[in-house]
Amino acid sequence: MEKKAPDSRRNILRANLTAYGFLAPAGILVIIFFLIPVLLIIYLSMTNLATTNFTTNVSQMEFVGLENYAILLRDQFAGKIFFNTVFYVLVTLAIFNVSLALIVSLLTMHIPRRAGFAFRAIWILPRITTATVYIMLWRRLAVEAPYGIINQFNTLLNQPTYNYLDARPWEFVIMANGFIGVSFGMIIFTSAIESIPKDLMNASLVDGSTIMQRIRFIIMPLLRWPLLFVVTYQTLSLLTSFEQILLLTNGGPGLYDTEVWSLTAYHRALSNYFGNAQWGYGSAFAVVLVIIGVVLAVIYMRVFRFNELVAEPKIEVL
Repeated sequence: MEKKAPDSRRNILRANLTAYGFLAPAGILVIIFFLIPVLLIIYLSMTNLATTNFTTNVSQMEFVGLENYAILLRDQFAGKIFFNTVFYVLVTLAIFNVSLALIVSLLTMHIPRRAGFAFRAIWILPRITTATVYIMLWRRLAVEAPYGIINQFNTLLNQPTYNYLDARPWEFVIMANGFIGVSFGMIIFTSAIESIPKDLMNASLVDGSTIMQRIRFIIMPLLRWPLLFVVTYQTLSLLTSFEQILLLTNGGPGLYDTEVWSLTAYHRALSNYFGNAQWGYGSAFAVVLVIIGVVLAVIYMRVFRFNELVAEPKIEVL
């Protein structure tokens, strides 16, 4: 037994080294493209680079501590932008990225397989379409007559015409982003539903269950892990995405009407309204966004009981 102990420890060490070897490439990429940039952004947020000295010369920047964060707290528009972000994330996530994605998955799983595949392919089109082309379609839909498609119908029906991007900016921002988000959740939920053992579904059919009963008592309880993943990923994605808003409204039509936190970080750091790039101040907005994302991820993991989802299954001995 004494001779086998070193061999056992050596095998465990070899197994661990193999695992770490496979994880190393991904770990290196995370360190280079995520951890180091985050540390740099945190440092930049504590400097006056292009904030008070209006220069992008790194050699002239000065460490100012939490001054940029104090300016952020005193910013008269920060509160409006924060609530814009909360509204945008909650509504888009609840209506499109989770609910509609789940509905599309359930519906396409209960129709013939080829038809379901065709409908899912249609829903993926907004995600694979180039952002500029996709937003041009929405703008063509919403602008004034004679170019706006909606207003062309209004004209035919003798109804008043509007510039819908001015009259209903949030509706179009949420729909434009929501239709992109549906495809991601749809793919995850469809894969999870297809992985449910057929024996469970067949047993429920033998017991005379209806479609709604199968969805409620079999499918939904088994979707906790996919739901956690989709909700967490899509929340973080919505918090950091601004490309479609930038192209559709650029935060307008009024002053910060559809401006969200990530778009403000971009505007402040790279495309400031006042003609200068405030790298330090924009970095402060970005750091706050990272902190909010981490806090929300932890909350989601607690709500969905992440520890139970990753625990080893319990085996009952009869």
